[in-house]
Amino acid sequence: MAHTQPRIVIVPGWRDSGPEHWQSRWAQELPGAERVVQDDWIAPKRHAWVAALEALILSKPDPVVIVAHSLGCITTAHLGDIAAARIQNALLVAPADPERRAQLADFAPVPYQPLPYRSVLVASSTDPYCPIRLAGAYARAWGSEFVRLPNAGHVNVESGHGDWPLGWALLQSLLQNMAWGAGKAAVPA
Repeated sequence: MAHTQPRIVIVPGWRDSGPEHWQSRWAQELPGAERVVQDDWIAPKRHAWVAALEALILSKPDPVVIVAHSLGCITTAHLGDIAAARIQNALLVAPADPERRAQLADFAPVPYQPLPYRSVLVASSTDPYCPIRLAGAYARAWGSEFVRLPNAGHVNVESGHGDWPLGWALLQSLLQNMAWGAGKAAVPA
């Protein structure tokens, strides 16, 4: 294969993703995957979280594929234009609702404009941290493809998603799409 491995940036949510979380497992499996590290995982501040993610994205000139979970999705949506322009594709899983949790209120309001890259938003009908209708509203506003999972909780270890093969397949489709040079284009029918 003539293409090099795309740069993958993993963006955990509030309280980070533990060692059994699918994000942590994938970080071990994906060559060269990078994980954003936040100074404060417990009391997140939007400015600090966005700045840390932007610094990581802009640290190298390569295009990026984002793999975000929960508050990581909202952090990604808040990125400035320069960092967002480096993103080719994004897998946004179980977005948070910062208006419903006081600890996350600094991330409200959530941006409601199209993202300048292809994105797939995955949400669960039983996510205790974000109602499925709100996740669908995010997907519509951001221009994301929407994957609705029945009864999948917060798509984390507690809801039985350690390895999460479906998510892995979605990520592989985004990577394959990028390797074909389609970038922001929709998947051919």
